[in-house]
Amino acid sequence: MSVGNPALATETPPVENKAKDQRRYQRFPLVLLGRFMRENKQEYPCKLGNISVGGASINSPVNLDLGERIIAYFDHLGGLEGKVVRLFEGGFAIDLIATRHKKEKLAGQITWLINKSELSGIEERRHERVKVSDKFLNLKLDEGIAIVCRVLDVSLSGTAVETNARPPLGADVLLGKLRCRVIRHLENGIGLQFLDIQEPDALRRYFD
Repeated sequence: MSVGNPALATETPPVENKAKDQRRYQRFPLVLLGRFMRENKQEYPCKLGNISVGGASINSPVNLDLGERIIAYFDHLGGLEGKVVRLFEGGFAIDLIATRHKKEKLAGQITWLINKSELSGIEERRHERVKVSDKFLNLKLDEGIAIVCRVLDVSLSGTAVETNARPPLGADVLLGKLRCRVIRHLENGIGLQFLDIQEPDALRRYFD
């Protein structure tokens, strides 16, 4: 069952107390591997622990400074900029620095990931990839460039396409009318993950 779009909901109304204010957005446990870059441009691996549209808790192998600005990247979420507001053993918490538009997009991504876990879970691991023959679709990249690519296979969760293009991992693209994210580079193309939950019959008709 879909949980709707809870990521923009608030636990309590904004208050003067900063500690409570930082938690006005509902936090969701969400474990994702990623990396982050410090102000000195050095990069380190990290793991997301929980997140809201206002902040995130991140496990890290290095100690940071309060007030330090970082840019973290996580699969399925992309880049997140924030300021370190709390330190704990094995990691830190950040307040996210983002526009309203960015927060709305992040809320959608969080909600999709929660729904994906709820609706797919074990079932998704049973999704078989089906070979597709002679299906060509336009692939629109972030820069607005559109190229024609051949669909190799498809499942309920994603697809692989043949192309010489190599958009960065985590980049959002449009395959025909389907919103996708680049999750891997293949020898002869790229692997894409659907950003919206697909209805099997509609998906089958689309790729027929």
